[in-house]
Amino acid sequence: MSMAVSRALCRVLSRQSAVPTNVSSLMGVDGHVSQGPWFASVLTLKTSAPLRAEPKKKKKVDPRREQMVRERLKKKLKKLERVPPELIPIEDFTTPAKYMDETRVRGAPQLPFEESERRALLLKEWSRYKQTQHRAEMEAVGLAVEAQREALEELRLESEELYQAALRPDPLLFPFNHQGPSYTPPKAQYEAPEGKYNNITKVYTQ
Repeated sequence: MSMAVSRALCRVLSRQSAVPTNVSSLMGVDGHVSQGPWFASVLTLKTSAPLRAEPKKKKKVDPRREQMVRERLKKKLKKLERVPPELIPIEDFTTPAKYMDETRVRGAPQLPFEESERRALLLKEWSRYKQTQHRAEMEAVGLAVEAQREALEELRLESEELYQAALRPDPLLFPFNHQGPSYTPPKAQYEAPEGKYNNITKVYTQ
């Protein structure tokens, strides 16, 4: 053991004595290499972490077991194919159950006798007023149509030309000017704004 250690020290000392020319700047005045972190002492003990790692062994896969796993997966896929796909319900076409409850009826408020009588008399008076107004309007329209017919008959006796001119519609009687949207081609790269909205769409997972 002592002989091996002495031989190792001799080899290290021989390598240490052969100093290259590019490290002459690191040498001191007396020609010895200055001690520093790059030039440790020969007598310094050096240790390293023990390397006891072992390569990971591959697990032996049983071909029969692997075949069984594949068959199970195939059976599961066949079961999934047999089951029809579940359709996602459209809630817009379904009436909620709380609105289909027939027992949920809003009752009319109970009015006192005086208030109900007052409302009934007011409704009758309003009906009589509207009936009188309708009769007056119909009578006025009838008188106007009769007067127009008589005037056209008298005009026809005077001149057939004026009678035909009177029957033509007058565009200047009710002046009306309207300018609608012009027919223009749409823009090719125009993206219409979607606006602000709250997305309440439910996500279903099968």
